[in-house]
Amino acid sequence: MLYPTDTIWGLGCDVNSEKAIQKILDIKRIANARSMIALIDHVERLTDCVEHIPPVVYDLIEAADKPLTIVYPKAKGALKNIAAEDGSVGIRIAKHPFCQELIREFNSPIVSTSANHTGDPSPVGFQSLNPEIIKQVDFIVDAKYDIFAEVKASRIIKIDESGMFQVLRD
Repeated sequence: MLYPTDTIWGLGCDVNSEKAIQKILDIKRIANARSMIALIDHVERLTDCVEHIPPVVYDLIEAADKPLTIVYPKAKGALKNIAAEDGSVGIRIAKHPFCQELIREFNSPIVSTSANHTGDPSPVGFQSLNPEIIKQVDFIVDAKYDIFAEVKASRIIKIDESGMFQVLRD
């Protein structure tokens, strides 16, 4: 699926579908899922996604002034399908109404990665999508959802089990 998020246009699918995850990897021309994250619709869903949530996470989410992806040390459940080799997984709480509705419909996180080939610029709007990627997806969300005026990738913070964190991308 090709869809807008609260950051950039993304490729995504149900996190429970290994076949769909592999298709995204093939489209992006990458070998593994380490650059994909999961989108959730609310903070309470985190307990289904990771083994441990340091208390500081809630403060970080509350204080975020722009979209925030947090990389947690131990994925659990279906998020293991997109975890890095060390078991970590990035998760962002989606603010985009379409993404929130889709997550609620799946009743599960959705996979999200930039809708570009690895190394190419990230698509900030429907018009900047690579036509080759458009041809390869099974479903394209209507461009009317392309609503966010100031679009850029999320801030990424990596957190350890003790709650210590570092900013990977601002």
